[in-house]
Amino acid sequence: MTLKEIYLEQGISEEIIDKISKYEEELKERFSEIDKRAELNQLKVLNAFREARVSAGCMESSTGYGYDDLGREVLEKVYANVFKTESALVRPSITCGTHALTIALSALLRPGDMMFCPAGRPYDTLEGVIGLKEDNPPGSLKEFGITYKEVDLTEEGEFDYDAIRKTLEEHPEIKLVEIQRSKGYETRSSYTVERIGELISFIKNINNDLYIMVDNCYGEFVELTEPSEVGADLIVGSLIKNPGGGLAPIGGYIAGRDDIIELCANRLSAPGLGKEVGATLGLNRSFFQGFFMAPIVTAGALKAAILAAKLYEGEGYKAVPPADEKRTDIIQAVCLNSADKLIAFCNGIQGASPVDSFVSPEPYAMPGYHSDVIMAAGAFIQGSSIELSADGPLEEPYAVYFQGGLTYESAKFGIAMSLQKVMLCDRMTI
Repeated sequence: MTLKEIYLEQGISEEIIDKISKYEEELKERFSEIDKRAELNQLKVLNAFREARVSAGCMESSTGYGYDDLGREVLEKVYANVFKTESALVRPSITCGTHALTIALSALLRPGDMMFCPAGRPYDTLEGVIGLKEDNPPGSLKEFGITYKEVDLTEEGEFDYDAIRKTLEEHPEIKLVEIQRSKGYETRSSYTVERIGELISFIKNINNDLYIMVDNCYGEFVELTEPSEVGADLIVGSLIKNPGGGLAPIGGYIAGRDDIIELCANRLSAPGLGKEVGATLGLNRSFFQGFFMAPIVTAGALKAAILAAKLYEGEGYKAVPPADEKRTDIIQAVCLNSADKLIAFCNGIQGASPVDSFVSPEPYAMPGYHSDVIMAAGAFIQGSSIELSADGPLEEPYAVYFQGGLTYESAKFGIAMSLQKVMLCDRMTI
């Protein structure tokens, strides 16, 4: 059978098939650039493995305290090498990106300190951590006497440098600045490493004694440099996103200066124990292999995001970022302007997944989010957003956030299925 025949057999219309073929042809040069960047990132990772002398013994497991876990220690050297930092903490005991961020915030902030976000409010799940909700959960930073300040973007979506300067000058208690690389549930472009570097330089010229932390989730290996190379004191991320390569079943990382990583390790385990404890429980192999595969897996997800933007723009929907814009993460937002279409999109992605393809996702109240959220994720690893997935809050403009795909080919099929469902929804409302 031909590819077209397979698509037709799966219920994808000839119209959609032809549009995908047309757009793929138009995107050939763009995809070639992504592949070249992936090769450079792949060699960066490979050489880090070689320099750290990764061996078969690094794949062994540890239990209990995890003392002298060779694989854990070497893996953290590899991460530090790739991200150009002094040290790194890469552990299965870090359950997700929010957990990694919380560890860093709790390690670096003390009562009386202030956390500052110069680019608007961070991702929903951090609101409870910071203490921004009406019914804050126990243990928030606010409960420990840590305050918070933010500055919104300008109407043009730029950093408000005047307001940032004023806030820094008026609040000497600011100890940590947090910058979120990806857009989260916002319909704005994510921040390139270059833009982040400009913001960091501006802040450090005003006060060089601050910790500057970048939430790097969804951005690893999309560009050739990371925020840690443009002045960030620490970067934080999740292994069930880009750097896990679809193979890590859990985990997170924090990479940065030696003194910062020591503080974070003491918060993760206990003061005095730090990095010396932490069993890997048989996960070293998947952590190493996933990180090795990450540049190529990320490139496939990035190409799928661009194809999705191109396809939906062709149908008159607003894509953020637009198909022709420079990318800094793997997330593609599409403003569908309808709750029914948002649900239809997610059902298309779920139906094209290798796991639980027969399930129909429904919106529900997820912990940490301020509105009902629908999530499609027929993934091998629960919650893995380097795998084909889509989600969004049921609120205006009913934007869906699409990301991932362990292979470009499977993600492309998911995009086709999503559009088929959205177009059917359109016809039903006419």
